[in-house]
Amino acid sequence: MRKIILAAAIAGAALSISACSQKTEDATSAAADSAAADASANADAAANAVTDATTDATAATSEAATDAAGTTTTETTTATTTAQ
Repeated sequence: MRKIILAAAIAGAALSISACSQKTEDATSAAADSAAADASANADAAANAVTDATTDATAATSEAATDAAGTTTTETTTATTTAQ
């Protein structure tokens, strides 16, 4: 009788461990999927930021070139006064 109870206890423990293991595996898989989705979203955001920065830099360079081409040299006149 003791052997049957001991065998039932061992079988119950084994089932509990396997069920717990499956839950852990599912949770780990979900966490890995979530991390992959986050990494993908961050990569997309970084790519968009680089594109925006490149666009801004191009516009600034074009504007600076336009300003430089349109700049004219102004003459400065110096007046001298004579004391009487």
